[in-house]
Amino acid sequence: MEQRLQRLREQMTTLGFDAMFVSNPVSRLYLSGFTGSSGWLLITSDSQFLISDFRYVGQAMEESASFTFIQHEGQPFRDMKDILQKTTVKAIAFEQDHLTYQHFVRLSDALEGYELRPKSGLIEKLREVKDESEIALIRKAAAIADHAFLSILEEIGPGVSESHIDLRLEILMREQGATASSFDTIVASGPRSALPHGRASQRIIQKGDLVTLDFGALYQGYCSDMTRTIMIGEPSSIQKEIYHIVLEAEQKAVAAIRPGITGIEADAVARDWIKKHGYGEQFGHSTGHGIGLEVHEGPNLSIRGETKLEPGMIVTVEPGIYLPDVGGVRIEDDVLVTKEGYEVLTPSSKELIIIH
Repeated sequence: MEQRLQRLREQMTTLGFDAMFVSNPVSRLYLSGFTGSSGWLLITSDSQFLISDFRYVGQAMEESASFTFIQHEGQPFRDMKDILQKTTVKAIAFEQDHLTYQHFVRLSDALEGYELRPKSGLIEKLREVKDESEIALIRKAAAIADHAFLSILEEIGPGVSESHIDLRLEILMREQGATASSFDTIVASGPRSALPHGRASQRIIQKGDLVTLDFGALYQGYCSDMTRTIMIGEPSSIQKEIYHIVLEAEQKAVAAIRPGITGIEADAVARDWIKKHGYGEQFGHSTGHGIGLEVHEGPNLSIRGETKLEPGMIVTVEPGIYLPDVGGVRIEDDVLVTKEGYEVLTPSSKELIIIH
């Protein structure tokens, strides 16, 4: 945590403010380790405070020992003013994307005389590059999901519902130590596989279906996110064609991941390959995104992804083709950017799996 706080303080100095008020629960967890449901952080150049209520006194001492705990009695912003009056702080930044208007009004009233500066994406940007402890947790989350995929293959076949596969994936991941799924699992079969975000329904899987499984594990606060598409029975020529185009696009994009490449350039590798084969209009989403404490965070691999990749970033690579009358194919890996290039964290086979 100290390294993360130091990086934030360096940004505070660069941007010219004296303190940072943190209201986003994810930012709070990232900077302090505090997992409680309620609380705020106040970080100055040489001190850090966690403001919460009676319920979390013991938990804060255990999870956030480097923070001074301030127990409020329903007036957290007034307590923050008491803290600030003992410092030389004048300018305070806050997370404009996460502070409600109601809380902003209360904060402004309580801190009359201080300069409040809205900031967007400051801590989110810091979170893009993972430290070794974060990489280890995401690696474990990815391994849990990858193992669950290999196990679920034994249970998929004609006559099984999408919702049953959803439930079984949840159980398989929890049996390996996951807290939960990192997002609502997508199990989309047959015509529904053409829905990029087709959450599991009561539909019964049938012979001739493409089945897309998009899921991830939440492990000690960190997410994984992988996708595999399988075939029930012998595929048609068009199903084979789009599968192999997507597979080649995904493999090429993964191989392009390295320090210095931008999200735009990585996206173009997959997008141009799919366009070249005549399916550009059927690939309408981005090629990938960062994962960490949230399943969707920066950097983005998209037509607007200007960020250059750095060692320690972890991104998904997930091109797809979606044909309403045929079905859809998406293949996705979690990929760690290394000093030399990349490491795939979800190594299970991506060759077309046919279940008879």
